[in-house]
Amino acid sequence: MPEGNSFVPGFATLEGTRRFAARFTDLSAAGHFRERQGLLVSSIGIGTYLGETDAATDRDYRDAVTAAVWGGINFIDTAINYRMQRSERSVGAALRNLFTAGFARDGIVVCTKAGFLTPDGEMPADPNEYFYREFISKGIFAAEDIAAGCHCMAPRYIEDQIERSRRNLGLSCIDIFYLHNPEMQLTEVSRETLSGRMAVAFEVLESAVKSEKIRAYGLATWNAFRDDPRAQGYLSLESVCGLARQVAGSENHFRFVQLPFNIGMPEALIRPNQVVGGKTVSMIQAARELGITLVASASLLQTHLVGKVSASVHSAIGLRNDLECALQFVRSAPGISTALVGMKRVDHVKANLKLAGIPPVSQEQFRRIFTGPQQIR
Repeated sequence: MPEGNSFVPGFATLEGTRRFAARFTDLSAAGHFRERQGLLVSSIGIGTYLGETDAATDRDYRDAVTAAVWGGINFIDTAINYRMQRSERSVGAALRNLFTAGFARDGIVVCTKAGFLTPDGEMPADPNEYFYREFISKGIFAAEDIAAGCHCMAPRYIEDQIERSRRNLGLSCIDIFYLHNPEMQLTEVSRETLSGRMAVAFEVLESAVKSEKIRAYGLATWNAFRDDPRAQGYLSLESVCGLARQVAGSENHFRFVQLPFNIGMPEALIRPNQVVGGKTVSMIQAARELGITLVASASLLQTHLVGKVSASVHSAIGLRNDLECALQFVRSAPGISTALVGMKRVDHVKANLKLAGIPPVSQEQFRRIFTGPQQIR
């Protein structure tokens, strides 16, 4: 694939993200930007998951991402399967506008994911024929590489998805590239098989780092790191980090995990389901000890928390609005770098950005949430 004018060169850097943050000194409170993995990232990130696969939603996301960056958000999350590649393309369109307006590539952190089988723009009339023609006939994956009828981590498929994502986003280099819900594989393959597939995928991702197609990688999960260790989809963070060390030594680029975290799903903080060095700890503690940065997805649980936040949480956090309170909970949690919120409307962006001007709650206030009555009414 040629590296011509279609691809913006560069990637997010500490200096670039510091310059970005400096643009918002008068608008953002202390704690809105945090330094993680050599980057200064906003405490709120924009997600691009939901929505119709149509031109109107494409424009909505383009405008929402543009408004988010103009408002002080420099952490953008998407995935190739979100809206069948259209969310990535909407992010790419927004980035082109932002770069033209004077924002620098090195100030914005762009994340995407791969793992699910993904059509191009719309569902084909015959999905089986499409995936055979586009992938199997070209040797990109074999039928036996597919798990749960929709998930694939074959090395050539990961390479293919990186290239498609770079093209969709218009970027030479993606800052964070996740394997998407790898725990889905455990519905059909053994843990040993999954570990082997993940190790091979890590080799592909380390190679992509060397060629500056991505800067770092991780896992974007749903149940894997929240589940009880006896659950089918459970993953051990220590074991995953061990795989990365086997592949690339102590200088490996496995740096991030994305997982759901919100008032109704606080398992990463309160469930001791990980073992690190023989000690049983929570996911947040495990990530801290292993040097992994955690990004929270489903911070507002798609607004399902409205009307369900308890009075004790409102009192501890000091905000009346349920959604503001819920988002403040996530961005204030120790060990969470960025609270992702799906935002496809500019008015939603503006509403959530109100919190950028409010400091996260103190750790003393945060502890009060867990010493009072239940969090969800």
